Amino acid sequence: MKKYIEIGIGNSWFVRTEYEHDDGTEYEVKGAQFPITVRSMYIRIWVGKKVWIIDTAEGIKLSRKDRHRIKIVAGIAGE
Repeated sequence: MKKYIEIGIGNSWFVRTEYEHDDGTEYEVKGAQFPITVRSMYIRIWVGKKVWIIDTAEGIKLSRKDRHRIKIVAGIAGE
């Protein structure tokens, strides 16, 4: 199961932890849930349908989403 701890503006809570199961289902909880085995750290900037991601494991990426949002978050990805 993947685990993401994010801090920033645009999510349900300013600090949240998101869990993603292997089958693709996910849920989130308020606050930071530790412990976490860190795999990468990232910054995600989402404006409209464009998302810029700067990730320590995957580098810089640009992606498109179907819905309009404004988000600026920093996060830790791990297990």
